[in-house]
Formats: sequence, C-alpha cells, structure tokens
Amino acid sequence: MQDNEKRLTRKAYAKINLGLDVVGRLENGYHQVRMVMQTVNIFDILTFVEAERGIRITTDCGELPTDENNLIYKAARLLLETCGIRKGVTIHLEKHIPIAAGMAGGSADAAATLLGLRDLFSLEISDEQLQQLGVRVGADVPYCIMGGTALAEGIGEVLTPLLPAPRCSILVDRPDIQVSTRYVYEHLDASGMWEHPDIDGICAAIAGGDLEGITRRLGNVLETVTIAAYPVIARIKREMLASGAKGSLMSGSGPTVFGIYDSREKAQAACSHLILKGLGGQLFVTEFV
Repeated sequence: MQDNEKRLTRKAYAKINLGLDVVGRLENGYHQVRMVMQTVNIFDILTFVEAERGIRITTDCGELPTDENNLIYKAARLLLETCGIRKGVTIHLEKHIPIAAGMAGGSADAAATLLGLRDLFSLEISDEQLQQLGVRVGADVPYCIMGGTALAEGIGEVLTPLLPAPRCSILVDRPDIQVSTRYVYEHLDASGMWEHPDIDGICAAIAGGDLEGITRRLGNVLETVTIAAYPVIARIKREMLASGAKGSLMSGSGPTVFGIYDSREKAQAACSHLILKGLGGQLFVTEFV
C-alpha cells in the first residue's frame, strides 16, 4: 500500500428482532411487516482502501462470493455510480456475524459499505439518502444504517427510532442448520395466523425501560414455519428458558435463537449449559448496542 492511499475501517453490527409480525402482502410479493429491531454487539469489520478504478472485495470467509453477487459489491457500485465517483475501492471483510442466520449480516455489511464510502470519499449525502439507496440493495439495509432500537414497518424500510432498550445480557445461538428465508416466507400463511406479537406493547415497554415487559411480549410469527421444519429451534428456546432466560426468541427467519438474561454471569452459565446439551452452534454472549 502506498503511504498516500486513503483507508478507513468500519464495524457492521448484527441485529435481532424483539418482535416480528407480518401484517399483509403486497402485489409484488413482498410481505408487509411490523418489527422491533435491535443491534447487538456482534460485528463484522470492513476495511476500505481507495483505488484507481473498479471494486474489489476480499474476505477471510470462504463461504461468501466476492463478485457482484455480494451485497457489499452491490452497495459500493450503487453509491459510486449515484454520486459519479470515478475512483475505485478495495474492501476487505473480516467476518464474525453468522451467515444466513436471521441477523442481517449481509445487510449490515452493505450498510457499513454505504457509510464507509461516504466517509472515504467525503460525500455530501445524508443518512436518509443513504437509506433510500440502501433499500434498493436489501430491505434491512436502511435499518442497519440507522442501528440501535427501532420500529420497522412497510417491507422494513419505514423506520421509527425508539429509546434505547434496557441493559441486559444476550446469549445468541446459531445452530448448524440451513434455513431458507424464501422458504419461510413462502410457507407463511399470514391470513391464517391467529396470534400476532404485541409490537405496540414491546415499544411501550422499551419506552418505559421495562425489561420484563419486553421479554414477556417477545414474538415472531415466522417461528410457526421455521420451528415446524426445524424442531431443534424450539428445543434451544426451552433450554435457554430453563437456564434462566427472561425470554427467548428466534431472530428473523432463523435459525438463530437468542435469550435475554439479567446478568452476564447467567448468560455465560446458560452458554455452558447449551454446550453440555449438545445444542451449541455458534455461540455468543453479548449485549445491546
């Protein structure tokens, strides 16, 4: 690298869903949702280096493409073309967020790319404008640009920031199974669902700093599909609750499951408990961001 090359590093934070409801379906096939989104302290690290031309992606993860099929590439190309940037960029991804896990890892990387390139090239473009670009890459990208605690509506791009959720410890378990988001949504019978999560109640509990109010309202309608296909998810939830979690839920379309604990010690003990039960996939003890 030349001494005068511009470079910067940015974190891309994962998310979980404290509540996920599907309220309808649009003519274009997208589902209308109401979700309470929350970033957690699990993150990928992206390093951006200015180049003369082109977009080059490198990564320490052999499971991911590094061509135009990567959301990082799509986000970079969209921003450079939109802003008329003639320079190029090399982007290195250090991967820590579980892949295809219901934690928006790809969307978080795309969001970090938009934010990182704005800084790298000193672009005069607001977060709101980046969110409008981001939804063209993926429905979760606008939220990942915002981060924190938020209500997401529409297809996930209509965002209302919420007060920070109460402090707690989170145990995240990504079991070693593959779940197709397309399969889950295609097999979701929104018209036949009889129990919808209390999204407004979760928002009110967050506003009141009421952790108990949040945990007793945790809900995700996609569990009706994913757990039917992969019962191990329900078993992980049961073991988290048995080990002291105040609440447990699948994130997104799965397969990741998280438990909320009132101390880091309890979350760490529960982590050991899951390993002893043979349920330890990719495990993290973390907290809200």
